[in-house]
Amino acid sequence: MMRRSNSSPFRLLPAVLLALAACYTPGRFIWVDDYREPPSLQDEGYIIRKGDRLYIKVWNQNELTLDNALVRDDGRITLPLINDVDAAGLTPPVLARRIEELLKPMVSNPAVTVRVTEPKKVQVAVLGEVKSPGMKELEPGSGVLQALAQAAGFTDYAQQDGIYVLRRQPDNPTPLRIRFNYEAVSRTQGKGAGFVLRTGDVVVVE
Repeated sequence: MMRRSNSSPFRLLPAVLLALAACYTPGRFIWVDDYREPPSLQDEGYIIRKGDRLYIKVWNQNELTLDNALVRDDGRITLPLINDVDAAGLTPPVLARRIEELLKPMVSNPAVTVRVTEPKKVQVAVLGEVKSPGMKELEPGSGVLQALAQAAGFTDYAQQDGIYVLRRQPDNPTPLRIRFNYEAVSRTQGKGAGFVLRTGDVVVVE
């Protein structure tokens, strides 16, 4: 089990370091209070990811209900009658509606519920002036404070208003550089305390 959890983060390391090198243009950043998620993420809620486990219930069809469906590395799940279905990148309600459409030729008025029972852990890099830099695995919903705790906190040279999250942008090779102030985040002031890290993010402490 330890071997599986360690191998995946380190495969991300070259891409993470390239992203870090690409985005260190002096003076170019956005404060977290000014950051806006893309509308598709804001409006649709949780996005199913590879490695998630799902509960899929088809009402009055116990033989079609799955308690622990794994979203495979190809982004698909396997269901009775309909075989492989794309799941990664969809929200649970959207996936439920898709399964209903696929079942209609075989099941009368199918009603499907999809719930994420075991989200895959978030993999991020924490670099710079922290005591234990490197790749970290965090629980889904974790933010900057949790990442810093995993990295054993600041060194004596850290600038606590110089915390950045580097995040890849759609259709843009340069990662976005989002700046945080530790005191504001720790006191739950502003948007920084509610900022949720995603797999592939890089946390850098200057």
